[in-house]
Amino acid sequence: MVAGTDRASGKPPLKVLLCSPRGFCAGVVRAIDSVERALERYGPPVYVRHEIVHNRYVVDSLKAKGAIFVEHLDEVPDTKAPVIFSAHGVPKSVPVDADRRNFFALDATCPLVTKVHREAEIHHRRGREVLLIGHRGHPEVIGTMGQLPDGALRLIETLDDAKTFVPRDAGRLAYVTQTTLSLDDTAEIVAALKHRFPAIIGPHKEDICYATTNRQEAVKRVVPLVDAMIVVGSPNSSNSQRLKEVAERAGCPRVALLDRAADIDWRVFGGIESLGLTAGASAPEVLVEQIIDAFAERYALTVETVAAAEEDVFFPLPRLLRENAAAG
Repeated sequence: MVAGTDRASGKPPLKVLLCSPRGFCAGVVRAIDSVERALERYGPPVYVRHEIVHNRYVVDSLKAKGAIFVEHLDEVPDTKAPVIFSAHGVPKSVPVDADRRNFFALDATCPLVTKVHREAEIHHRRGREVLLIGHRGHPEVIGTMGQLPDGALRLIETLDDAKTFVPRDAGRLAYVTQTTLSLDDTAEIVAALKHRFPAIIGPHKEDICYATTNRQEAVKRVVPLVDAMIVVGSPNSSNSQRLKEVAERAGCPRVALLDRAADIDWRVFGGIESLGLTAGASAPEVLVEQIIDAFAERYALTVETVAAAEEDVFFPLPRLLRENAAAG
């Protein structure tokens, strides 16, 4: 149990260490701003293929403003309204279908995901067999695999996959990765591939995005200093799940991935003296603030920030929205 109480409040003390950076990255800001700008310029409805980012709060907020989320374009009626592709990217067949139906399509794919798409295409054009390190079924992986003809990309999910994969030609291999993976897990897989296939070609610059890297590093710095860690994010957010795994692997005894403050299990987070707090790249800061407020009701808080990196990355809106913004 917590030793002592704060005399002024009568509450037990709790030190909260905020990871920095945390929360929204530049690609998420660009994607959300794309939907909001389209709603502002054209009015509702604005159709969005798949959740624009994987966060329930963000999606519900945009729904309330007039965004309609669909999983497939065949759910969209014939319309002149904007149809936006999510930050995760889409297979090449999707914009082709949108063009066939004369949709006003706007692509909010994160530029760092687009970089992976282009790398895969270049390797394929040069006659290399391309491996994609990622999680089967994740929208980003589906989008990346859909950049090449069926069977041209081979998915590597685990270290065992890397150890057992049989190439067509060991001298003509390349790999790309999903942008939201665990650095440590990916390093193990890449090391295994390079050990087996020394000639394999990787990205000129790491595919795992700067935001994923920085947020994982901040968690690693905070974990040794706290009794428990909360990652703010939705369960279907890959980068948020990886933050939880990083904290667990670093030895944190109590780790939870939470959508919102109402999800806090006080049986787990009662009786602690220190708490680490971070947020996935698709989680807004308001959710972090609400969790701090929830702890403040039970504890006398002191809040400090632990910084791992400074971020100043900015991605401009899709061109058509930029033009409309300038005209407005």
